[in-house]
Amino acid sequence: MGAAPDPARGAAPPPHRRRSGFRLRDWRMGTKLATVLVIPTLAFLVLAGIQTRGLVGQTTALSDFAQQVGIGRQIAATVDRLQQERDRSAGELAALRRAGTGADRDAAVAALRPLQEATDRAVDELRVAAEPLADADAAWRVSYSEALEAYDQVVNIRAAVPPAVLSSDTVLSNYHRAVAALLNLLAEPSPGDDQQALTESVLRYVQLSRVKELSSRIRGELYAASRAGRYEQDDQVSLSDLRAQQLTALGAFRVAATAEQVRRYDRTSVDPAFVTATRLEERTLPTGAAEPALLSAPQWWAASEQRQELFRQLEGELLDDAVRRADDASARQLRETLLVAGGIVSVLLIAVLISLLVGRSVARAMRQLRGQALRIAQVELPLTLERLRTVDRPVGAIDVPPAVVDSQDEIGELAEAFVAVHRSAVDVAVEQAMMRRNVNAMFVNLARRSQVLVERQLELLDDLEREESDPEQLENLFKLDHLAARMRRNDESLLVLAGTESTRRWNRPVGLGAVLLAASAEIEQYQRVRHQNRTDLHVVGHAVGDLVHLFAELLENATAFSRPETVVRVVVEADGPGALVEIVDLGLGMSPGALAEANAVLAEPPAADVGASERMGLFVVSHLGARHGVRVQLRPGREGLVTRVRIPAHLLAEAPAPGLEPPAPARMLTSQVAAASRALGAATAELPVAGRHPVPQPGPPAALPVSPLTGRPLGDVAEVAPTGPPTPTGPPAAVPRPRPVPGRAEDVLTPGVAAAAGGGWFSRQGPTSSVLGVTPAPAPTPVTGGTNERGLPVRVPMAQLTSVTSAARPAVRQEPDPEAVGGMLSRFYGGVRRAEAEETTEMYLPRDEGGRRQ
Repeated sequence: MGAAPDPARGAAPPPHRRRSGFRLRDWRMGTKLATVLVIPTLAFLVLAGIQTRGLVGQTTALSDFAQQVGIGRQIAATVDRLQQERDRSAGELAALRRAGTGADRDAAVAALRPLQEATDRAVDELRVAAEPLADADAAWRVSYSEALEAYDQVVNIRAAVPPAVLSSDTVLSNYHRAVAALLNLLAEPSPGDDQQALTESVLRYVQLSRVKELSSRIRGELYAASRAGRYEQDDQVSLSDLRAQQLTALGAFRVAATAEQVRRYDRTSVDPAFVTATRLEERTLPTGAAEPALLSAPQWWAASEQRQELFRQLEGELLDDAVRRADDASARQLRETLLVAGGIVSVLLIAVLISLLVGRSVARAMRQLRGQALRIAQVELPLTLERLRTVDRPVGAIDVPPAVVDSQDEIGELAEAFVAVHRSAVDVAVEQAMMRRNVNAMFVNLARRSQVLVERQLELLDDLEREESDPEQLENLFKLDHLAARMRRNDESLLVLAGTESTRRWNRPVGLGAVLLAASAEIEQYQRVRHQNRTDLHVVGHAVGDLVHLFAELLENATAFSRPETVVRVVVEADGPGALVEIVDLGLGMSPGALAEANAVLAEPPAADVGASERMGLFVVSHLGARHGVRVQLRPGREGLVTRVRIPAHLLAEAPAPGLEPPAPARMLTSQVAAASRALGAATAELPVAGRHPVPQPGPPAALPVSPLTGRPLGDVAEVAPTGPPTPTGPPAAVPRPRPVPGRAEDVLTPGVAAAAGGGWFSRQGPTSSVLGVTPAPAPTPVTGGTNERGLPVRVPMAQLTSVTSAARPAVRQEPDPEAVGGMLSRFYGGVRRAEAEETTEMYLPRDEGGRRQ
């Protein structure tokens, strides 16, 4: 029995192509959505980062600028203290050079000490204020370092003032460098090219600081001359140069300053203290041939110090204005930066949130659609097809679940389209199931019709066999009888493929050996089958017919596809709680691929298709085995195949109690058949499979004894002496040539033939008394029990069996020869069919060609 792929199952799905992470079309939907979200987000972050970085840079620059401008207060205070120390040191140097006594030196030291300490304190405050600017821009840090170095030179030169060992220019030049370095540090803050207002605010107080510095130097020169009591040769030149520079610086200040600041300076310049110092200074100017006047040192110091104080106050106001502007600009820039950064973050968060919501909606819809598609493809649709593939159940309403995505977008439309495809597939499957059921109904109808005709043909053959005395004609009738029995088995095969149960049933357990003998009786080459049964197992009655059919198909293929001179061996063994039957033939065998394909069909019965008609035996065995849980497996043997049939424990039953058997068939009423019974053979064979062609193999046929009555080999069992009347003797020519007698399954399984089986043909009568090989004479008058409501006599069951005595039973009962079973049970089977039809409310009656019921 070869196997073919089931086209109803569809082709195997193609293997999944390996997913590559470098191909965009292979990316998961979540990855694609994440990419669509991440790439614009990254681009936005890059642009926003660039803009934010610029804003943060501006904010940092303005913050540093505000700090540098703010430290200008400490710088201006340091410059003011350093200017006082320088101008007073210039006067003390001039006085020491004129007098030069020790008392003067002590007085100079005492006068300069407080000024020097005030300068040191101012520098210390500057250092503390400059600590937060350690990470300021490089230019500011360089200027700050130069200012500190210059101040260190001033500290070192202080010791040279009391001894007056160095010239005034040498000592004062160190002070000038220190003050110039501090003024450069004061002018160092720069807010950038785009902050012109802040740059001008810095320039204003720097210009005023330079005016104040030049005024301080003029004060020092005049104070030194007043302490020395004379002017040096180049003092007037220096004073003229300083006054010119002061006028230039004052003009630059007036240009850079605002109108308010200019008015403020003008108000300061008309202050009495400022005017007094200015008038004193004007007296020192050379006029014509007159010498410049020498001022009183205390008077000039006091007046110039008041003017310097007015300059310092005005300088502090301008510096405070610049600091306020710088702080406002820094705070404004910080707020702008925070607003821009907050806006960027807010927009990014909103965009990401919206993208996540949209992506989540799309991903969730895709996941739901994918889950529904996989559930339909892997669970619902296969279950629906499996449900519709079952031919013995009615087709009910099949609900197609709605789409899991109810949106109005493309995904929702795709879900609706997928549901429509699912609904169409279910509709097509339902139509195919209805068509398959209609075809199965046609098969059942044709098979039933053919069964009725075959039963009638078997009845007619039984009548002709009983009345025929010509051996040649009897042999032909037996061949026709056997062909009709095979036709009936083909009809039952159609019923199996159509999902309908067989009509042949037994209501009592039957011996497994009798089941195998019955299966042998329904094949053409039954003479080649050898049975080997060492068990006393019985099969439940409802499975007897199907097991007979299953083993008949296996034995038919085993004998048809092996050499005619070989035998097929049937071995029965107990397999735990079940039974194991092996059918061994000496055929050609099968290739590994064909064997695996056939075992796959036997393991899972496929739906009936074109392949079922080509290899009906394989499909019938598969469906019968699945119906009762019988496992059939093909294995390679030494020369052919071995078919292993495992019968489960639930199909086995205990042997029934012995009872009365029905009458034996008419074809069994011969003394030779009543005396002889074939035992289990010892020859081995293999099971051939449908689809293989028998290949003749060399070797002599098995030498087996032949029955004188049937002409078939008897194996290793001798003939038993007949129990009937002696056969008349005569010359050999007078003895008729023995003919093989065909047999059927119901003849073998009848209790009268195989009492050991304990089973009986399914009927509603009780068991009858019969002796193997003896037919009791019927009662001369039927025994009745009155009449029924219609006036018909009521029969008394088994009343006619009182004439049969127990002494008529043979001492030894043996299983009958399958081919010797007669046709009485065939007629009995027809009667049972008619009785069942009469008791059912809806009975099946086939129609003839004209539409009338048979």
